[in-house]
Amino acid sequence: MQQTRKNMSRRQGGFTLIELMIVVAIIGILAAIAIPQYQNYVARSQFTAALATLKSLQTPAELEIQQYGDLSNLDEANPIEELGLNAESVQNGTLSISNKGSGGSQAAIQFEFDGGNYDGKAIILTRQTSTTNGDTTGGGWACSTTITAGDPAIPDSCSGADEE
Repeated sequence: MQQTRKNMSRRQGGFTLIELMIVVAIIGILAAIAIPQYQNYVARSQFTAALATLKSLQTPAELEIQQYGDLSNLDEANPIEELGLNAESVQNGTLSISNKGSGGSQAAIQFEFDGGNYDGKAIILTRQTSTTNGDTTGGGWACSTTITAGDPAIPDSCSGADEE
């Protein structure tokens, strides 16, 4: 009896190897699920931030077109700043304006990513026009992107590039 008590008091507490392996396996499974979801979240947030930046320029660009007929009056060096956005505050990419002198039709504001998940890809807001009885009117702005269609970050309101 005395010997049994002595053996019991020597036993050390702690985790067994199998318990530690189970914990490591659970952490591995959770990481395998969480990392891709986090990457999708980061991609969506980058796309949303870029689209919000473009949308903030849409109204000033439309006002410029209504006042002057097109975007050719914008300063060549800093057209974005002339529309009211500090170009240095733009993150993850660069902004540009094209088709400035096209009479307002097909004027475009583009955000090109310079890193992250969409390096080299772009989001483009293009001014749409319609002609009725010889009068050209603004028909709104259309969103398109060079990101492959089906990407989870692209909202339904913005069409992606064709599948490759």
